[in-house]
Amino acid sequence: MKMKSKVLIDDLIARTKEHLTKVETLNTKALEELNWKPSAERWSVLECVEHLNLYGDFYIPEFNRRLENNNTAPQEIFKAGMLGEYFAKSMLPKEKLNKMKTFADKNPNGSELTTFAIERLSGQLTDMLAILERARGVSLTKTKCSISISKLIKLNLGDTLRVVIYHNERHLLQAKNVLAEK
Repeated sequence: MKMKSKVLIDDLIARTKEHLTKVETLNTKALEELNWKPSAERWSVLECVEHLNLYGDFYIPEFNRRLENNNTAPQEIFKAGMLGEYFAKSMLPKEKLNKMKTFADKNPNGSELTTFAIERLSGQLTDMLAILERARGVSLTKTKCSISISKLIKLNLGDTLRVVIYHNERHLLQAKNVLAEK
């Protein structure tokens, strides 16, 4: 996939702003509602939020490291990598959310959570907006990022940003669906 870098960043910023709005509306819900689970093996709203926080704990510093002292020139056209395109597409929510196995260190099932999880995610999404603005000044294709599942695999910055933001979208939809079941 190829697209204008500006179009990609603008899309990711719009999605992140939408995610931030959705997360902030969760503050209007009672803690009991946010911790309610449809079943023992499924996640509550706050567990969905905490799952995103756990990924943000890895990716926010990673993005900042890759943008710091980065002297790659921005390119007009972003070119997705084969693996990055696959991961990004697999994260996008489908009509019926396909289940994916979560790594144990990113699985919040059974956690004692408070609305602090929402505040934390709001902060991470705000940080992501700043990261996206900074990413406009570098090559989204030539800048490489580590990914959480393996330090050996690196994706280009544009693909990694897509994976993280689409992943956020997926789990915010999951949280919305849990609220709808209550």
